[in-house]
Amino acid sequence: MIRTLLALALLPLTAACVSYETDPSKIPDPVKPSESSPGAVSRGEDGGQPLMTAAPSHSGRASEPGADAPGAVRTPSLITRVGGDMEASIEVINGEFRYGPSRIESPLPAGYPEPTPPGAIDVKRYPSVRRAEYVSEGSPGFGMNMGFFPLFNHIKRNDIAMTSPVEMDYRDMFDPATGKQAAKDSMSWTMSFLYRTAELAPSGADKKDRKVVVTDRPEMQVLAIGMNGPYGTGIVEKGLTLLHDWLKEHPEYEIAGEPRAFHYNGPYIANRVKWSEVQLPVRRKS
Repeated sequence: MIRTLLALALLPLTAACVSYETDPSKIPDPVKPSESSPGAVSRGEDGGQPLMTAAPSHSGRASEPGADAPGAVRTPSLITRVGGDMEASIEVINGEFRYGPSRIESPLPAGYPEPTPPGAIDVKRYPSVRRAEYVSEGSPGFGMNMGFFPLFNHIKRNDIAMTSPVEMDYRDMFDPATGKQAAKDSMSWTMSFLYRTAELAPSGADKKDRKVVVTDRPEMQVLAIGMNGPYGTGIVEKGLTLLHDWLKEHPEYEIAGEPRAFHYNGPYIANRVKWSEVQLPVRRKS
């Protein structure tokens, strides 16, 4: 827990000088697992899915034992593989989601779908989630410095355990027709820390910092692609370009909202194997 909190506290410093990347050409291809990689788990008899560890029940209070235990749970009913690497499959090892050397060491909010493996494209259904938001304008690279500590201080004050992912929402930052970076004067972004359960704190503005607002994000359906590489608008552009390519081949779907990115790892994870997702809200055309 101490290592996790320290690494998270250093995130704003490392994001700007190490992790943040705006050039999509510098985003690596997915790191695929090796057939003989150490730590591989045995396969069950239900279609080859790996055996899993059940998630312990937890309220999400940081002061409770096991607050930082990932407790990963497979959620096949919430996900449909539709493109990219159709054979990519995550594993659950010691309660963590893993894909080759990529891993997620913090718990997801209750009811959240499992992560999409790097290189795969899924249609996913997300439940409503309570989250603490920090909204600002301008460069999201600078924003990762500016937004992190107010959110981190909010969850500390409210005894809320850190979850994964940190979510970034983007407005007017990418061309809605292509996914390419096309910044405008009106561009803005939102960084969000997610509550594991909605009961942890009431919605509304933080009493100590009015820039932090707790709100409920409604349920949604998204088209998601798993990614490896340093966090930043470069990985978002690369992912959005691939999602737009998929949408061109599947005209039965249309975009239903602004893009967002999920960052699953802290700064102590090597950029090459950092796990993220790029997502577009979608719906089937009438």
